[in-house]
Amino acid sequence: MQQQSAERIDLAGLVADLNSLLRLKTTVIGMKLFAQAAEMEAIPKIRRPNAIHTTDQIVSMAARLGWTVGITADDLVGSQCRAVIGLSPQDDKWLAGENYVGVWHGTAEDARKRQEALDVVPFGHYQALAVSPLTSGRLDPPDICLVYATPGQMIILINGLQYTGYRKFEWGVVGETACADSWGRALKTGEPSLSLPCYAERRYGGVPDEEMLMALKPAHLAKAIEGMKALAKNGLRYPIPPYGIQSDVRAGMGVSYAKK
Repeated sequence: MQQQSAERIDLAGLVADLNSLLRLKTTVIGMKLFAQAAEMEAIPKIRRPNAIHTTDQIVSMAARLGWTVGITADDLVGSQCRAVIGLSPQDDKWLAGENYVGVWHGTAEDARKRQEALDVVPFGHYQALAVSPLTSGRLDPPDICLVYATPGQMIILINGLQYTGYRKFEWGVVGETACADSWGRALKTGEPSLSLPCYAERRYGGVPDEEMLMALKPAHLAKAIEGMKALAKNGLRYPIPPYGIQSDVRAGMGVSYAKK
């Protein structure tokens, strides 16, 4: 994992700006991996599970309930959740994905292809993980931030990331185990990572139908916010007001482009 630069980021300030710009309904959280379980357990007011969960549930305890929660591999239901965050091996048995044949895939070949497509944290570096509301400051700093948002909110966030230093974002969809598209990929690569939360995230993590998930480093979130502030000054802000499908478009377009 790449550590945050020495320059401190005001995490609570980021959340205040983000909620002002996007009117989010779900708590923005941080996620952090730890080389030693004792480091995770030393976090102030950390909660430890007393039952077996999916990682989706642990994430939602922070995003939906506002808790600070820490886990090790023993707290998770199986190798899939553990492997995505680097807490169990991505070995041949895991890559075979036998449990998914006849459930999510029609053949063993399809199951293996899906497993091989997942972005995961390499095994052997970490023993524990914690999630916490970003405003708590208990993960100082988090490795990544998790932002749940509707498609309309999410495109404005993406536009903010692209306002300066433009780049085309290309994201994939693995299907089930979509956490590999979000926190798995962001933890592995350090890149902003968008996902369509999968069946398990919605069934066990309680993610609403309308929400997508962006996982990104604090520095990337800060960049997106600065971009969104600039867009707002240009009149491009959330919520996006419908113009009317039968209206003459020239008046609306003229607000942004008439002087160009």
